[in-house]
Amino acid sequence: MNWEYSEDFARKMDLQDPLSAYRNRFYIPEVNKEESVYLTGNSLGLQPKTTRTFINQELDDWAEYGVEGHFHGKTPWFDYHKVLTKTSAKIVGALESEVVVMNGLTTNLHLLWASFYRPTKSRFKIICEAKAFPSDQYVMESQAKFHGFNPDEAIVEIEPREGEHTIHTEDILAKIEELGDEVALVFWGGVNYYTGQVFDMETITKAGHKVGAKVGLDLAHAAGNVELKLHDWGVDFAAWCSYKYLNSGPGNVSGVFVHERHGEDSTLPRFAGWWGHDEDRRFLMEKGFVPTKGAQGWQLSNAPIFGMAAHRASLEIFEEVGMEKLIDKSRLLVAYLEFILAEISNKIDNCNFESITPTNQKEKGCQVSVLLHGQGKDLFDKLTDLGVIADWREPNVIRMAPVPLYNSFEDIYRFGKKLEASLC
Repeated sequence: MNWEYSEDFARKMDLQDPLSAYRNRFYIPEVNKEESVYLTGNSLGLQPKTTRTFINQELDDWAEYGVEGHFHGKTPWFDYHKVLTKTSAKIVGALESEVVVMNGLTTNLHLLWASFYRPTKSRFKIICEAKAFPSDQYVMESQAKFHGFNPDEAIVEIEPREGEHTIHTEDILAKIEELGDEVALVFWGGVNYYTGQVFDMETITKAGHKVGAKVGLDLAHAAGNVELKLHDWGVDFAAWCSYKYLNSGPGNVSGVFVHERHGEDSTLPRFAGWWGHDEDRRFLMEKGFVPTKGAQGWQLSNAPIFGMAAHRASLEIFEEVGMEKLIDKSRLLVAYLEFILAEISNKIDNCNFESITPTNQKEKGCQVSVLLHGQGKDLFDKLTDLGVIADWREPNVIRMAPVPLYNSFEDIYRFGKKLEASLC
């Protein structure tokens, strides 16, 4: 692609973009009475305009039917979660039986760990990425303590090599092989929240299984962003949130994956709840938990309908578009952003932007994380004042995520001009 840093070029790209119309299906926040340059879908995706319609339908059914809405509403609440399954499974590369939407992300991780982190005196170690997102760190620490282990001994972190920002796959594999039968669980993020690095999840999974460990993934920054094939890769379990790239609203419900080889195992230890009990016998109110087959057997409570309705609004758009087209556009948007950053860096004296996101296409998704050499938080604040909504991470990194469903090439151009203005 022969990129050009010009408004005409950006508009030309938008005219050629087969997904450009989807931008109009989202609310774009305004700053200074104009559309913002919204580049933080990796923290909170924008609201689909149909969300209100989906939620209002459930409010109407509640008003009309009361409790009978569980069975007589337009979409009965009793099995509302099932209408989210098909598209969710497509997004993460799973069988429908392997996926369920429920609870919040960290809650789901703890529930999954209860089943898949089964340490013994000799096999108790957890392998993970260094500086994982805090929730992941706290899950690992508390789970290790819960089982009577010292987190400092149980948790083994893999770091980038000295002077580098990202982690080499071969370093992960080497540590897994080195620890061998001491490893109980390899727990990894699909995409690193700080650098935007996409990990080789398939290779990591194979390595973990080779030494007899279980493999789980936190896909908070991966679901709706990059290609996933959880079933084919043989991942044991995974969980993800819906409020980032999946555009389902702040703090909304989480998705869960449990591979079919485990979903059929009724003897697998788990923390049980009523909604995970055998669906055909649920209202017999009897003792003795019998799990529903598949990932649904990990449910605890009946569905949070309003949150799921919001999630459904977004999933319907994903069903229309498909991940393949989204990924194709994402690569173009990211490439244009990287080009403009390089142009500005070369154009302006004392300006040096270092991307800490991998250059290899297979190792990145929507996110570009930029290290601001010689710049600080004041630059980010200037950008914010000019209508750029991005994300700051200490000590001096700006995270930007041009999301293909609603970001345009003109957004990227406008970001460049606002960045130049901030540097003057």
